[in-house]
Amino acid sequence: MKISIKFIAQAAMIAAIYVALTIAGGALSFIPIQFRISEALCILPIFTPAAIPGLVIGCFIANFGSPYGLIDILGGSFATLLAVIVTRQLRNITFKGIPYLAPLPAVIFNALIVGAYLVIVVEGGSPVFSAFTFAAFIPIAVSVGMGQLVVCYGLGLPLAIALKKSGVNKVFNLK
Repeated sequence: MKISIKFIAQAAMIAAIYVALTIAGGALSFIPIQFRISEALCILPIFTPAAIPGLVIGCFIANFGSPYGLIDILGGSFATLLAVIVTRQLRNITFKGIPYLAPLPAVIFNALIVGAYLVIVVEGGSPVFSAFTFAAFIPIAVSVGMGQLVVCYGLGLPLAIALKKSGVNKVFNLK
């Protein structure tokens, strides 16, 4: 794939918007039942592959504000990377033109990955793998997943529908 100035500009804009929305969300962006409004943008890979690096870089930068430190910076970025790659792969699976499956990877990967390291950090008090237990993991993973579900389906899917109806992909020559 040839990386163009347009691709870099799109990725940079998406990263900047992700960071701004995360910061605007304040403390709600960094709690186990997080409602990180910026996660609604995880739908954007259905419109442009530039959203993949944009969202990963945006998550990486935004997580510098996390109280959980390096594990959240790296772990959250990794969860986002997996989610947006799979979202991009699901872009053509629609029902009546609506990509109902596209928000699901962000819900699943964040619940599993973020849920796992939050157990270690929150329950264990330090990033030591021995602090991980499934009894602690299940409620944290469910709470992270529920927050993601609300944001990704409640905001992300309507965003995708609105962008598709607006013709933004045609206006900006998005693929």
